[in-house]
This record gives sequence, C-alpha cells and structure tokens, in this order.
Amino acid sequence: MFGAFRPTSVAQGGLLWKTPWKLSVTRKANARSRLKKVDAVIEAVRSSGVQCSALEHALKLPKEHEMPAKDKYTVFSPHEKGYRKGIHKVPKWTRLTLRTNPKGF
Repeated sequence: MFGAFRPTSVAQGGLLWKTPWKLSVTRKANARSRLKKVDAVIEAVRSSGVQCSALEHALKLPKEHEMPAKDKYTVFSPHEKGYRKGIHKVPKWTRLTLRTNPKGF
C-alpha cells in the first residue's frame, strides 16, 4: 500500500514504546534528587509556619534517606509476577508521590 497510510516497521509489529526493563544509573540519580528536592520544599513550608491538611499529609511521608531502595525505585502492582514494577513504568511517575507502598511486598 502506498501513500500516507503505508505500513511502517513500527506498524508491522515493532516496539512502539522502548521502555527499558530497569532504571539506568542516571535515572536513579535523577529520581533520588527529585525526592530530595521535594523533601526540601516540604521542610521549607513547614518552617514557614503554614498550617494545612496537605502539609500534615506530606509530613507523614518518609523522607528520601528513610526509604529503602525497593520503595524508591519500584511500586506495588497486583498484575506483576513479584507484585512490584519499576517506577518508570508508571505513567507520569515524575509527577506522582510514589513514596508509600503496601507493607510486606
């Protein structure tokens, strides 16, 4: 078929989203720095004296240095084999708070 709708290698079964199965060292470092920046913002808001329910919820979350590596880089997923999947497999994972996971997984 020719023209605007001719089949390409992607349309013929190639990978459309080439997401690696594990995080690279650079992406892990960027995730850690993001967590540290969020911790700094929470601490700055707390020290300014602001009172709100969002701040109370944020103070209950673990800090970056308190989190085990398993919780920093993976999230709970009931559909995965080991019930965990990499954070980079979650849509919009850089904008979500993924600090809490079910205990025991």
